[in-house]
Amino acid sequence: MSPAGDMERLQMAVAYGADAVYLAGELYGMRSFAGNFSQEALAQAVKLCHDHNVRVHVTCNTIPRNSEVAGLPDYLSFLQELGVDALIIGDVGALALAKQYAPALPVHMSTQIGIANYAAARFWYDQGAERVILARELSLEEIREIRAKTPRELEIEAFVHGAMCVSYSGRCVLSNYMTGRDASRGACAQPCRYKYALMEEQRPGEFFPVEEDDRGTYIFNSKDMCMIDHVPELLEAGLDSLKIEGRAKSAYYAAIVTGAYRRAIDAAALGNPLDPVWRAELDKVSHRPYSEGFYYGHPEQYVGDSRYIRDWQVSAIVTSCSSDGKAVCSLRNKFRRGETLELVGPGIRPVSFVVEDLTDGNGFPMEEARTPQTALCLPLPCQAPPLSILRKQVEP
Repeated sequence: MSPAGDMERLQMAVAYGADAVYLAGELYGMRSFAGNFSQEALAQAVKLCHDHNVRVHVTCNTIPRNSEVAGLPDYLSFLQELGVDALIIGDVGALALAKQYAPALPVHMSTQIGIANYAAARFWYDQGAERVILARELSLEEIREIRAKTPRELEIEAFVHGAMCVSYSGRCVLSNYMTGRDASRGACAQPCRYKYALMEEQRPGEFFPVEEDDRGTYIFNSKDMCMIDHVPELLEAGLDSLKIEGRAKSAYYAAIVTGAYRRAIDAAALGNPLDPVWRAELDKVSHRPYSEGFYYGHPEQYVGDSRYIRDWQVSAIVTSCSSDGKAVCSLRNKFRRGETLELVGPGIRPVSFVVEDLTDGNGFPMEEARTPQTALCLPLPCQAPPLSILRKQVEP
């Protein structure tokens, strides 16, 4: 289950092996700062996905206020007419309206609901939910017990990769209190990533560091989750869907993380170990230090800083490529002859090569490609399908 924050990210998720995507319209989704989809774009998204046998799950998982409820009936009816594959619901009022105005659509209960036990999962099943998306605070053993004590017809989904926050199942009031941006309505300002200091009442304006030993002052900051090394255990525990966080992340992130987990799931299904090259791919996207979430115990925080690790940069995206590897690409970040790039794409293991020939879209030689979004041509080490990625390692 891959994130699709806009059409570009959707195309990448589909190309790199998602079985399903989750996305949002312009309202009611928990990532209001992702690109999201207009009604026209939603129709295009559904067609693209269904043409590739990929399911589309639409998020309606904010906690709407009175003024926002009035638009839900028409929106839910529109999604049903559009033929989306499921609604992700995070509010009991929205669930009631979904039953009334989109009765043909399967309902999945969002992680925002905070489902942390089998009784809660059974309750939502009795209310008509076909799937529950579990709270992120659960251990693998707790998930096994939920699976064992709920109807087999109830599907279970859990997050396995991406950002975590200091709140409980994403329900946080810190952003609203500090900035007026409501996390429960998709507008979180991520104040848990801020650097805090202590100010004593009698010493206004005098700040003291908040720290424990020498580990820093990012007291709310969380590590990212990464469970790719444990996909067999996740499947054995009875999960029906492994969910990747990241609708606000880049198209590159959607591609690489989807592709890595696609390989991990396929390997697990065959009883094979995961090729280490796919685990290494997850270190080549923007991320904070990784942890295993709550699956095997309480995750340690990372309080040193809130910076992302960004060691790789997208240089270009392949738009077409002949059988002998001569490619037309769209530039993203500058590179030049003589530099080493890495090619990765749908069905392609990462492979490094030196740029030995480079021309512009008209066939004129270039020493350096500099203008983003312009066309350029260069030979690749193998034929690469559209949406393959050329990237370059950068200095920290």
